[in-house]
Amino acid sequence: MPVINYVKEFRKERKLTQEELAKLVNVSRQTIISLEKGSYVPSLELALDISNVFETNVEQVFRKERIAHEEN
Repeated sequence: MPVINYVKEFRKERKLTQEELAKLVNVSRQTIISLEKGSYVPSLELALDISNVFETNVEQVFRKERIAHEEN
């Protein structure tokens, strides 16, 4: 199941640039770009660090997308 995230929405709400967020969580700006595009799934440690910056729980920022399977 893919992981979806709301990093971009939280970041914009708090008026942070990608570079500022990257510095706060000790990663590159490219990592934040990849997260926001959905092409990178963060480690648990990074997900927790990001949610701490946003002062919310990790489940508000990252969610596992559920795909419905049809049974025949």
